[in-house]
Amino acid sequence: MNASAEGGAPPPVCFSVNSPPFNYTHSIASAYFSATFSGLGLSSNLFALVVLVKSYRRTQSRSRSSFLVFLLGLVLTDFMGLLVTGSIVVSFHVTHFNWRLLDPRCHFCNFMGVSMVFYGLCPLLLGAAMAVERFVGINRPFARSARVSKSRAWSMVVSVWVAAGCVGLLPLTGLGSYHMQMPGSWCFFLIGSRPLDMTFSLLFSLTGLTSLAVSFVLNTVSVVTLLRVCCGKEAGSRRRDHEVEMMVQLLGIMIIASICWCPLLVFIAETVLSGSKLQVKYLLLWLRFATWNQILDPWVYILFRRSVLKRVYPKLDLSRGSIMTLYPGFTASLRRLTRSSLGGAASKVDEGGALDGTDRPTPRRPLPPTS
Repeated sequence: MNASAEGGAPPPVCFSVNSPPFNYTHSIASAYFSATFSGLGLSSNLFALVVLVKSYRRTQSRSRSSFLVFLLGLVLTDFMGLLVTGSIVVSFHVTHFNWRLLDPRCHFCNFMGVSMVFYGLCPLLLGAAMAVERFVGINRPFARSARVSKSRAWSMVVSVWVAAGCVGLLPLTGLGSYHMQMPGSWCFFLIGSRPLDMTFSLLFSLTGLTSLAVSFVLNTVSVVTLLRVCCGKEAGSRRRDHEVEMMVQLLGIMIIASICWCPLLVFIAETVLSGSKLQVKYLLLWLRFATWNQILDPWVYILFRRSVLKRVYPKLDLSRGSIMTLYPGFTASLRRLTRSSLGGAASKVDEGGALDGTDRPTPRRPLPPTS
């Protein structure tokens, strides 16, 4: 419900649409649910963070280490996102504090709004950055091996954080605005049909959808290229366990992000473009879907590691020989479909040597002396 300002003074911007106190008789979530939800996500990300740090210190492969940098950035972002936003929501459900009394100038509401946008866009942008890194690593191995390092990978992660932060700060400059959202436990940008609100809503929605589209296209090309190389004549000379493992983890991250985020992003774009009234129940439903992304992301790395998969299925071998010999019919069909492009793909990989996980060029045999 909207409350009129006391003494006829206009309410602060963040309370101009929805203003506390609200009727909490039919609260949609309890403190136990919010606390359990946040606790599950925090513990999952913390566990994944510990495992990632150990793997990062042990790895010797440059391609593997740069990929782990992106995973560390993703897990750290998800952990901080749940810690910041979850603590606010849980505190509200426990105390039912009055936002108008606690935050009369909307600073706290703006902080949560910026946090929601920042921690929402970061996983999507990092997923796209990881797809670009793997695409270059598989399709342009020689160029990548000379350029990518741990410091460069960290600089890309920081660039993603800066870009997401700049988008989150735009409503504070006048492009859109952050408002209290029902049932009064959180703040988010106003999803409306006014020009500035519509512009920022579409910016948020299209940025997320574009990131997912880029991830889908580049990951598809990378998987096809990896399969082509696995069917090459000299593919059996090097093991590609790390490459297969990284692609499986990246595909899992992309699929989870698409399932969790697409409903909310499409809902926001559809609402502002159609000019229809915002359906609060669907906004809350799709927001919870999106929050599951932060909980499921760490389990992709935890469960889809080679060591875990081999414990579950001891006979599992990610090398080319074991995978392809399991499906000889598939291998023969794939070879026929990709024979025309095998030469170019195999030659590029042989020159760069990136698909063996070491980024070292493959040694060539010396030419016989001429008489």
